[in-house]
Amino acid sequence: MADSTPLRERVRAAYSTAALHPSEKHVFPVGRAFAESLGYPLELLDLLPPVAVEAFAGVSNVAIFADIPPGSRVLDLGCGAGLDALVAAQRTGCTGTVVGIDFSDSMLDRARHAAMEAGLGNLELRAGDGEDLPLESASVDVVLINGIFNLNPARGAIFEELSRVVRANGRVYAAELVLKESLPEDERHDVSNTTALNWLKPKL
Repeated sequence: MADSTPLRERVRAAYSTAALHPSEKHVFPVGRAFAESLGYPLELLDLLPPVAVEAFAGVSNVAIFADIPPGSRVLDLGCGAGLDALVAAQRTGCTGTVVGIDFSDSMLDRARHAAMEAGLGNLELRAGDGEDLPLESASVDVVLINGIFNLNPARGAIFEELSRVVRANGRVYAAELVLKESLPEDERHDVSNTTALNWLKPKL
């Protein structure tokens, strides 16, 4: 496999820029209007801290359609600004816990501010990578993934880590983008083409 570091750093830079300047134009949709278009209830978004909603950059409303039983331990992998993690923390309740993991410090800063503003004591946010999760084995009941596989070529390692950390009978809910058609060879490693919606469409 070719060295994926340059692509990883370009993706990190793109998402960090979205966290720092969410109202600017980006190569992928960002913000509340996009979250609404994906099916997040308006009344729910009204209750969440704007610092999380305005930098939302997922691909679906995974925290809404996932089955999150009260008291469960939830992993939000690629948590970004924290919208899904906040929803999951409310759904699992005070007897459950949510761990949000992301590789962008700027996104994690937003998520931490959002968690403090929401007053959620059952939400923990950690820096980390999908292929090397900072979690104990068999420690998670539910995993939420809102669009990371197309942005990380180490997919096999990510699935191995998910297999390691998810408990028996646990569940993984993932939403991802898929190509409508093949990209030309000279465009396949351009992060703007990896994420631009004129090439990609959400599919559960």
